[in-house]
Amino acid sequence: MTTPQLVLSIIYFIVSLVLVAIVMLQSGKSAGLSSAIAGGADTFLSKNKSKSTDARLARMTKWVAVVFMVLTLVVCLL
Repeated sequence: MTTPQLVLSIIYFIVSLVLVAIVMLQSGKSAGLSSAIAGGADTFLSKNKSKSTDARLARMTKWVAVVFMVLTLVVCLL
């Protein structure tokens, strides 16, 4: 294994761990429904905060996924 392959493999591994972590941090689609059934009271500010956090995580997921796909192609070509 050459040095560029080793470096790309390490970067690939780190990007994959970051992608998994970002996906795990996102709230599920049914998170709002469960709190409504359980009687959880969401204020206007808490709803907006969660949406901005979820939106930021969704954007990060898209960018990290693109980097992951590009790295996959590069690693396969080497």
